[in-house]
Amino acid sequence: MSLKRRLGVLVASMITALTGIAMPVEAEPDHEEATVLVFSKTAGFRHDSIPDGIKAIQELGAQNHFGVEATEDAAAFTDANLKRFSAVVWLSTTGDVLDADQQAAFERYVKAGGGYVGVHAASDTEYDWPWYGELVGAYFKSHPNIQQADVKVEDRDHVSTKDLPETWPRTDEWYNYRDNPRSSVHVLASLDEKSYQPGADAMGDHPIAWCHENSGGRSWYTGGGHTKESYADPAFRAHLAGGILYATKLSAAGCGKPTEADPVDADFDQITLAKGEENLGEPIALSVLPNRDVLHTSRDGRVWYTSASATTKLAAQIPVYNHDEDGLQGVAIDPDFANNRWVYLYYAPKLNTPAGDAPETGTPADFEPFKGYNQLSRFKLAEDNTLDLASEQKVLQVNTERGICCHAGGEIDFDAQGYLYLSTGDDSNPFASDGFTPIDERAGRNPVFDAQRSAGNTNDLRGKVLRIKVGEDGAYTVPSGNLFPEGTDKTRPEIYAMGFRNPFRFAVDRKTGWLHLGDYGPDAGAANPARGPGGTVEFNLVKKPGNYGWPYCIGDNQPFADYDFATGQSGAAFDCAAPKNTSPHNTGLTDLPPVEKAWIPYDGGSVPEFGTGSESPMGGPVYHYDAANPSTTKFPEYFDAKTFAYEWERGWIKEITVGANGERGAIKPFFDSMTLTRPMNIEFGPDGALYVLDYGTGYFGGSAESAVYRIDYTKGRRTPEVKVAADHTSGQAPLTVQFDPAGTQDPDQDALTYAWDFDGDGTTDSTEPNPVSHTYTANGQYTAKLSVTDATGLTGAASVVVTVGNTAPVVTLKTPVNGSVFSFGDTVPFKVEVTDAEDNPIDCAKVTVEYILGHEGHGHPLSRATGCEGTIATPADEGHGLDANVFGVINATYTDEGANGVPALSGESESVLQPKLKQAEFYNRSSGIEVVAHEAASGGKRVGHIENGDWIEFDPVNLAGVSGIGYRVSSGGAGGTIEVRSGAVDGPLVQTVTVANTGGWDTYADLPPAAITDPGGTGPLFLVFRGTGSGGLYDLDAITFEETS
Repeated sequence: MSLKRRLGVLVASMITALTGIAMPVEAEPDHEEATVLVFSKTAGFRHDSIPDGIKAIQELGAQNHFGVEATEDAAAFTDANLKRFSAVVWLSTTGDVLDADQQAAFERYVKAGGGYVGVHAASDTEYDWPWYGELVGAYFKSHPNIQQADVKVEDRDHVSTKDLPETWPRTDEWYNYRDNPRSSVHVLASLDEKSYQPGADAMGDHPIAWCHENSGGRSWYTGGGHTKESYADPAFRAHLAGGILYATKLSAAGCGKPTEADPVDADFDQITLAKGEENLGEPIALSVLPNRDVLHTSRDGRVWYTSASATTKLAAQIPVYNHDEDGLQGVAIDPDFANNRWVYLYYAPKLNTPAGDAPETGTPADFEPFKGYNQLSRFKLAEDNTLDLASEQKVLQVNTERGICCHAGGEIDFDAQGYLYLSTGDDSNPFASDGFTPIDERAGRNPVFDAQRSAGNTNDLRGKVLRIKVGEDGAYTVPSGNLFPEGTDKTRPEIYAMGFRNPFRFAVDRKTGWLHLGDYGPDAGAANPARGPGGTVEFNLVKKPGNYGWPYCIGDNQPFADYDFATGQSGAAFDCAAPKNTSPHNTGLTDLPPVEKAWIPYDGGSVPEFGTGSESPMGGPVYHYDAANPSTTKFPEYFDAKTFAYEWERGWIKEITVGANGERGAIKPFFDSMTLTRPMNIEFGPDGALYVLDYGTGYFGGSAESAVYRIDYTKGRRTPEVKVAADHTSGQAPLTVQFDPAGTQDPDQDALTYAWDFDGDGTTDSTEPNPVSHTYTANGQYTAKLSVTDATGLTGAASVVVTVGNTAPVVTLKTPVNGSVFSFGDTVPFKVEVTDAEDNPIDCAKVTVEYILGHEGHGHPLSRATGCEGTIATPADEGHGLDANVFGVINATYTDEGANGVPALSGESESVLQPKLKQAEFYNRSSGIEVVAHEAASGGKRVGHIENGDWIEFDPVNLAGVSGIGYRVSSGGAGGTIEVRSGAVDGPLVQTVTVANTGGWDTYADLPPAAITDPGGTGPLFLVFRGTGSGGLYDLDAITFEETS
């Protein structure tokens, strides 16, 4: 090796050591050193970074065994001269820089095997030379301002990109190109347009670096290199050096074929198959049939059948016990469904469980009536697509305690061998443990407050994933290879994995046999050395049987403390390597298997790709591309072997790359622009499309946003978006219903044709595009369907269920009124009014009132009462800190008796209760302010950067019974006033309070409640911030509503 070469290796090694970026030094070639020509002539805009680029290339040449000559003289483009160079670098050239003879010489040079390297504005060059346009790959069109963007490195093997991170954030001037070059080049890297502002010429799929073979020579281009700083950036220098090594053939590896673009949102089409509470109830789970129809469940026991053509009907009503989170949970079809038509359901049968809540304290005799079980059963799906309830085969029973919340689990899936997997929750109450682990062993305490009896118990099926083999008669056997061999004392052989809190969603990868599972975690806002880690949730990759820690350890094996609820004292931390279950409620082994670490634990914003907010992990399916699948809407090969994780509360789906050994790869958003509220269940169908069950916005009930969607891969072809509303959906015959298609549109602006089927008989009754009416004369339930077809033949549909012969009850929760103020632990009076055209008088014993603890966008039902009037307990909330956005919800429901042979209908009413102490950062909307973290703030955050005219909004709020409002504030500024206004920023004035400088931004003052003027009614309450000083006026930490004594 020459001295020059050795020095190059030394310099590259130093760069690697200092920056972590490996310079692409190639092995000593067996031919003479290469030489490159750097050509930087400009006939248009001239980049001031050109000298920096030349200097950088010269330095790279010294490091990588190639010589460098630089010129701006086009006369260098002769046959004789060009032969001296292995490649020519066009460094930010602009305009027409070569004459016809020089162009011809360069064409001959490349055809003879010479290399081409284009940097940045090389694409802003020679627009009238078509051959050059093919060589560079794409011509410049426009660019936004210089800004940081995420570069997605698509080829991790090419010499110019192999040492770059998969996501490479860097600042440059990012070109938009006239045409997307992807079909004719091999794309090495592209831009994530969501990470920056690409301007009016955004490309969607946006290649930024590529290579290809051209006429015998090699071509490489990068869009980077506008800024001077680029040429001092080790990562960009490595990228540029690799491009030169490729073009000069000092790197023997080739380029690769043109690559298919990473899918972008515009490649997907979202088809609504079912929409609204009337078609979904409270959505819980779904399963896709071989014919692309969908079965989906509602917690109240209803099983729905939705066709691929968007018609929904009730397939079954399973009698269930549905106190708190109990009821009908998972649904799955048998692997041999096409032949046997078995459908599996996991549910809580009614039994003789008492109504109302179980006692929190008492004797074993007090708790005994609330002992029950959930069961896994299977039913035949009849040819009319209803479940044959008489065919039920009970497969497995999971003993439970009832009458107290929470955690039922309930996902069902199968592996490639036909083994059935079932997840079960810990069946434990988390709300009396200060947000930490519930291990209350006190005598006289309901055992539901001790998760050691379930998730930590090797002899109990709760808090587990079970694996069984179901036989022809519905009985099951246990396959070998589970966590505990059959016959092991104090264990259940069905257990495949243990130590889960609420593994609500998982999916089996049928190629690897691995389970992708989401497990919910406790709600502690921060770690407490005396109790344990802060609230952490988990995405788990279950590759083999094991113990996943709960209730002893969580996340990356962070232990909880052995807390004594009787004395309030903490013992030693649990040993995650050798946990012991010494609870008096334990019926299993004392010594438990070592704890497996979570695959992806997260809390708050700890995983940046997941964003922030409440944590609700849902383990999703792995996609496997099948080229032989004839479906034209199957997902592309790009997604092969990736898992689709989803988040219920944050409302997203992510694609996660899984390594050969299970290592976590890139996490990327999937179809961010889809309409999605809270994904409840997702599954790939036989057509390779993704089916999504959306919970909607309700609290333990469906809503207008509840839906079943199918996500097709269409490469830009989109189905019409169909909406239909009805002025009546129930009543006595004759019933005239006005249907309105307002909001129906085609995303591609195609002409549309309409087809109405009012009675669900498959016959088109009207083709009117405007509102139409239909009169139903016979009793029954009808599915009125609107199908809309665009000019390309794509059809979307929406439907409304109309009940004739029975009128839905109208339920009104008179008290508490929506937006009322309360304190956790209050006993809340309620009054419910029900009217029903057929039920007279109303049986108040059928009115059910529930208290739900709201947390962010979800809730936990904690207590229940019956009757039209009475009181309901709102338990003290010991499971959340001040950093949790918690509130109360009172829900009243009534189900009528049915009439004229028509099924029963339900109505409900709901009121949100605002806590007396409200953290300012838990507003609904805002303008101007920012949320600031501060350790001494109540809940750890406050509303800051407040300037004159900024505001925050809380909704709903009703000030009846409120005499004053007080505030916790801080100010190192001029201070100002808080105006409280009702209904709008400029609405009626409720209160004005003066805020003075408190002596510093981190010095807090409590402003006592000041009198208010209640405008009456429920609506949004605005806090409008006023002041005359410049900059920040004051910060607002918390709000206190004082109730009238």
